[in-house]
Amino acid sequence: MRKPLSRSQAVCLVLLWVSLCALVLTSARIDGPLVLSLAISALLVAIPVWKSFRH
Repeated sequence: MRKPLSRSQAVCLVLLWVSLCALVLTSARIDGPLVLSLAISALLVAIPVWKSFRH
């Protein structure tokens, strides 16, 4: 089992993800695959952050 994320690591991870999403949304045409990719990436970021604070 890995060590849980610290609060500063979780905040940094979420802020980096939000900035990447903002960059993608401002520079690309919004369509179905893009929305699906962003939803999957949100899950890939949110699940570890949620699990680290649940323990």
